[in-house]
Amino acid sequence: MHLSKKCSVFKVVLSALLIVALLQLIYLSFLSTFHGKQQRYRYSELFGVRKNGHPEKNSRKERLRYSLSTGGIFDHSGQYRVYKNLVKSDFTTNLKPGTDAGSNVLALATHTTINNLHHLESLVERWHNPLAVAIFAHGEDVKFATALVYALSFFCPQIQSLVDFHLVCLSGEMASFPEQDREHFAGLEDCASVFSRLETHRDKHKNYAIGGNVSYPNNLLRNVARGGTQASYVLVIDMDMMPSADLHQQFLAMILSGGPPGDEVFVLPAFEIRHARKMPANKAELVQLYQVGEVRPFYEELCPRCQAPTNYSRWVNSHVSEAGPLATAYTLTWTDPWEPFYIGPRAAPPYDENFKQYGFNRISQACELHVAGYRFSVLSSAFVVHRGFKIQGEFHARKDEENKRNRLLFRSFKEGLKAKYPSSSRRC
Repeated sequence: MHLSKKCSVFKVVLSALLIVALLQLIYLSFLSTFHGKQQRYRYSELFGVRKNGHPEKNSRKERLRYSLSTGGIFDHSGQYRVYKNLVKSDFTTNLKPGTDAGSNVLALATHTTINNLHHLESLVERWHNPLAVAIFAHGEDVKFATALVYALSFFCPQIQSLVDFHLVCLSGEMASFPEQDREHFAGLEDCASVFSRLETHRDKHKNYAIGGNVSYPNNLLRNVARGGTQASYVLVIDMDMMPSADLHQQFLAMILSGGPPGDEVFVLPAFEIRHARKMPANKAELVQLYQVGEVRPFYEELCPRCQAPTNYSRWVNSHVSEAGPLATAYTLTWTDPWEPFYIGPRAAPPYDENFKQYGFNRISQACELHVAGYRFSVLSSAFVVHRGFKIQGEFHARKDEENKRNRLLFRSFKEGLKAKYPSSSRRC
């Protein structure tokens, strides 16, 4: 009798376990079906197709299709194909002549390959204002970049609102509408999933080590991004850098309260921070990290002379009230080989596109600003920070070779400035 009761209890428990397992299978099947329907719905959103198969209006898709149909334009060298305004932000699309002057004073311009594009997420979160991104892609990455840019502009509201994308590839390559490459969209359901996909590409290669003897045209990309905005002033930085918080608002207040702009660029002292550290938002936070060695001047180990004219000790020790307005702390005369990051007017000379890969690409532009008569005014509390310390041994194998080639190019560039600015007494 006792044994019979045990058997009955065992049967009940076993039956309950089987029922639970069956319910789990049904639930998982339901989730899978629901996820599949959700993914198909996302696809129909992306490509503008209703459930019954009839086409539906998708203005974002149509604008991208039109941008691609132009075939882009060649750069001056004929080596690169440029798709300007591959995807426009809502800000740019809706910008009309006579818009409130304060709404388009300052824009951020940056450049990258797809391996660093994941930094866009935190950059947009900090900037909150118009931003232009020029992306260089090569080979299969041209399709991937086109697809992911479209997905970013579709799934990410802040990016839809504020970011303009431009694409640069080799002249023999062409971008195509991503509808032909739907495998790139598998698993993309929201903004987070798009950035997660970009994260998988972060270590594919470094910007200057693309492979196949392909040169990264950094100055062309800077010009494309800078030229893609109608703002009165532009800050050009690398994708893995971060400006101080509230810079846009502070700079806007400074410009609107000042007199007519002159031949002046506004320098932002550049720093680099240990990877594990949180990006400082303001000068007080940055100085605190600077004093304990967690933040240091940009390029301190690789080329201290390239940033030394900024005069970091003077800037750090100039006490500025965080509540006080942004202002010019001091003005400097350019000296070789200073390569400052700065906010400059749209009329400032473009970067020389003959400089590619590593070396002299930003020095050459600062040199021309000097010869052209510009003043370098260091801002009191604004700055930019590079993610991670730049150290010897982390660069690609051809760095020294590229630097040597660009040094020779810089010599001829300086000679060319004499003819370009014959009335200037300034030299590099």
